Amino acid sequence: MSGLERMMTALRRGQPDRVPIWELIVNQPVIDALYGDISYHDFVEREGLDGVTVFEDFRIVERFDEATFRDEWGIIWRVGDAGIPYHIDGPIKHPSDLDNYKPPDPDADYRLQTLQEAIKRFKGEKAIVFLTHDAFEFSHYLFGMDNLLLAYVDNPGFVHELAHIVIEYKKRVLTHALELGIDIALTGDDYAHRQGPIMSPQHFQEFVLPYLQEMVDTAHQYNVPFIKHTDGNIWPILDMIVDTGIDGLDPLEPIAHMDIGEVKAKYGDRIAVVGNVDCGELLSRGTVEEVVEAVKETLAKAAVGGGHILASSNSIHPAVNPQNYRAMVEAGKQYGQYPLDPQMVAEYRTKKYIAKYED
Repeated sequence: MSGLERMMTALRRGQPDRVPIWELIVNQPVIDALYGDISYHDFVEREGLDGVTVFEDFRIVERFDEATFRDEWGIIWRVGDAGIPYHIDGPIKHPSDLDNYKPPDPDADYRLQTLQEAIKRFKGEKAIVFLTHDAFEFSHYLFGMDNLLLAYVDNPGFVHELAHIVIEYKKRVLTHALELGIDIALTGDDYAHRQGPIMSPQHFQEFVLPYLQEMVDTAHQYNVPFIKHTDGNIWPILDMIVDTGIDGLDPLEPIAHMDIGEVKAKYGDRIAVVGNVDCGELLSRGTVEEVVEAVKETLAKAAVGGGHILASSNSIHPAVNPQNYRAMVEAGKQYGQYPLDPQMVAEYRTKKYIAKYED
């Protein structure tokens, strides 16, 4: 099977020839450590991953110093030592600022250049996953997280007005991506931390869920499956997320009490599960042997009968030990062949490698 066939079979909750392996993000320091100065697309090819992730392209409109810049949304970012940009400030300081605010042009001719390159290189061979957003993440980038959560109580009309601006842009860009030929749509807004959702379930239902639903529906209008990515403990809002009709859920952080086996048991007839080898502790500071054990456990809990894509619990960030990442991929290919070894499944499905790292 091709990588595309594996990924699509798993998202249909079927059983491919082996468990597909994919990663939401692989940061450049890990790529450099394994292969030297090559591109992410070259890395995907050399690693034999089954999917490739693509973002939309943006332009810097103002640079303050080497590390700090303003993007097209008016959001200010600072690039850390590891090369990852972090949100610093947004352009909306007061609800009245929204009256004169204009988002970027979703139809800009450079917006999907990287996607076009990926389609030309990988179409029909690897699953092309387009990573975009629903309304929550960019709303708090624009207005600030604390301000946004307070506005849920004090100014709900403004919250929906802000979300509408964000979602209309994101739907437009996603539609262009769908028309170009992406295989999978994904939104990356994080809704939770390790202990639970950032907002109450009631506020999630009112201010976040409708806009997630719009993105799911947009993908499904083109018969393209949709993966929802969110970090953290999402048990209190998981029924609502699944009810939107998502096809897959990523990354199911085990350290946030998201046991992939429990999620598979409860929702495996409705969604595929993606993940969930811990990248915060295990892939960063564990041993190769521990990584292999974690992969076996993850496969035993999540991959029986199909419907599982092996990945980390978030991303392959700069602190990940490159050799541990390599061990994860190799173990996935070795032990993820179908039919799974029944002795492995019986031995590992009740284990809990993450217990070593839990609070």
